[in-house]
Amino acid sequence: MAQQGNQLNSMSFSCKICQRLFKDPVTITCGHSYCMTCIKTFWDKEEDKKIYSCPHCRHTFTPRPVLVKNTVLAELSEKLKKHLQPHLDNICSRHDEVMKMFCRTDQKCICYLCSVDEHRGHDTVSAAAERTERQRELEESQQQIQQRIQDREKEVKLLQQEKRSCDVKQQIRSQQQTEVSRVKDLQEELEQEITELKRRDAELKQLSLTEDHSQFLLNYPSLPPLSESTHSSSINVRPLRYFEDVTAAVSELRDKLQDILREEWTNISLTVTHVDVLLPEPEPKSRADFLKYSLQITLDPNTAHRRLLLSEENRKMTMMKKTQSDSDHPDRFTDYGEALSKESLTGRCYWEVEWKGYLVYIAVAYKNISRSGDESGFGFNDKSWALYCSQDNLFFFHNSIQTSISAPGSSRVGVYLDHRAGVLSFYSVSESMTLLHRVQTTFTQPLHAGFLFDHVGETAECSPSCGHRESLPIY
Repeated sequence: MAQQGNQLNSMSFSCKICQRLFKDPVTITCGHSYCMTCIKTFWDKEEDKKIYSCPHCRHTFTPRPVLVKNTVLAELSEKLKKHLQPHLDNICSRHDEVMKMFCRTDQKCICYLCSVDEHRGHDTVSAAAERTERQRELEESQQQIQQRIQDREKEVKLLQQEKRSCDVKQQIRSQQQTEVSRVKDLQEELEQEITELKRRDAELKQLSLTEDHSQFLLNYPSLPPLSESTHSSSINVRPLRYFEDVTAAVSELRDKLQDILREEWTNISLTVTHVDVLLPEPEPKSRADFLKYSLQITLDPNTAHRRLLLSEENRKMTMMKKTQSDSDHPDRFTDYGEALSKESLTGRCYWEVEWKGYLVYIAVAYKNISRSGDESGFGFNDKSWALYCSQDNLFFFHNSIQTSISAPGSSRVGVYLDHRAGVLSFYSVSESMTLLHRVQTTFTQPLHAGFLFDHVGETAECSPSCGHRESLPIY
């Protein structure tokens, strides 16, 4: 069968107990290797005898060996897992054959046996033919995107020119205000000096009219000498013709600038009418303001882990002890108790989550997040952002980076998203809205709401819609 080659490749890297690729492998003294959890569980059952054995060769050990992770084997197992996953994804789960055909009716890859079985009569083509068609569509989309990039770059240049012209105008205004202020101060000082000189002139005139010679001579020495003017050397009033060349040059430059701005502004006006230029909207303040963007979140059953039970019209999820009887689906999470929403989130939207239990991860993620492996956990990759809520602590995770949040926990959390502005905010919802954490980034794809549980009995329910969502196109 098609999978036999992959099984042979992974056989030497599989645990003899769980028959799966090693997870945290350990090698015991007899040379055989197992998952650390598997061998611990096996030896726990032999605890009463105080004699511990190898499940494969039955070699016994006393006392119980200390287990140390085999890092080399762990790295090899992880590399093998990543290598095998694309091949396993290309195997038909029903017929165990390579999927080399594509059903256009159901929009999925199938094997040749599927084409004569459950897909009989459907519009089917070879995977290569469908790839050629999709490749053509992809190239057309790329051309459209590249053309739009060029258009936006031209618009940015036009706006930069407008900004530079505004900067020049601002500099001229600033210099003009400085000069006007200087002249005004100087004028006030000169007017004060004129007033003083007029007073002195009146005194001298009064003295000159004195008829008594003795009285004239008596009063003359009391007149203080005239001080030197402090402004006579600093004031240089230039003739108007001095500015003729400058005035002409400035006038010519002004006319050219006005012509350029008139022409460019016309172009900007014509193009900006077709451009979605959005300034960041202020974030709502009150709960009533947030609820204007409220969106009903429903969970996608095809993504929910097998131990998650969905209820309340898929608005509520509960972590169960036993797996549910869900069918296989490529979108289903397999390693963590996770699920994504059906709704893709763009524009501005808001939703609230009521949770119970020990902990919950409240997240947003791109749809193409991994469905298995360590990188599939919300907040532990570059495709998701998650708020960790427990009874005692709050943390924020993105790309495996943990940020502590010094705020009391809340059983009701509000999530506000402004996709275009790149804003993601988490709030504690009570009588008032308390900001827990805000992210400012750039989202490159539509987002989906997500939840992650780790313990049996944990629940989360998305509140019913109370308003509307402002949905905007993604560029």
